Amino acid sequence: MQPTQHWKYKGSKLMNTKTAPYLLLLGLLALGSTAFARGPFRASDGNTSGWSFMTQEERVAHQAKIRSFKTYADCREYQVAHHKLMLERAQAKGQTLHASGRDFCAHLSTDYAPH
Repeated sequence: MQPTQHWKYKGSKLMNTKTAPYLLLLGLLALGSTAFARGPFRASDGNTSGWSFMTQEERVAHQAKIRSFKTYADCREYQVAHHKLMLERAQAKGQTLHASGRDFCAHLSTDYAPH
């Protein structure tokens, strides 16, 4: 005796109702896995000082670098150097560097308490 197949039409396509949820889950995992691999921090013009003074490649490298830190001291050292570089680029273009308002190293501090 063969197991009963559960088929139904979804729009104009015939789907197996037993496998459809698994296919949906696989699709969501495939889409989400790249987001999870990149980490929770999403840098943008609104939260990254100097965003407009970086190339796309520099932005990606900057985000990867931020995620790589294990200590607050190392992160802070990079943060200060990065801010100095972005300030120099802004001044070279006669523009001002807007502060991001967020310490992206804070989560590595021993005093950090998430909201």
